[in-house]
Amino acid sequence: MSKISAIIVDDEIKNNELLNIYLEKYCPMIDVIGVSTTVEHATQKINDLKPKLIFLDIVMQDGTGFDVIRSIENKTFEVIFITAHEEFAIKAIKF
Repeated sequence: MSKISAIIVDDEIKNNELLNIYLEKYCPMIDVIGVSTTVEHATQKINDLKPKLIFLDIVMQDGTGFDVIRSIENKTFEVIFITAHEEFAIKAIKF
């Protein structure tokens, strides 16, 4: 079984660490190939590493997860939104 390459994008470092631990334990088919804490860095990582899956926070200090998605020209990945802000649920689903 081939692994699914993934990037975690969240400005909360503890959240990144915890999600990575859960993925290692419960989702061994997911290979986290990068972690990013800013919109700009996330955009670079996604363009460079071309993951199949992105775990994406919506509200970050320098912008939003929607900004990250908009900045990627060749969208060849799936997104799982990770956020504590329920008011963004409908917008996330539409994206």
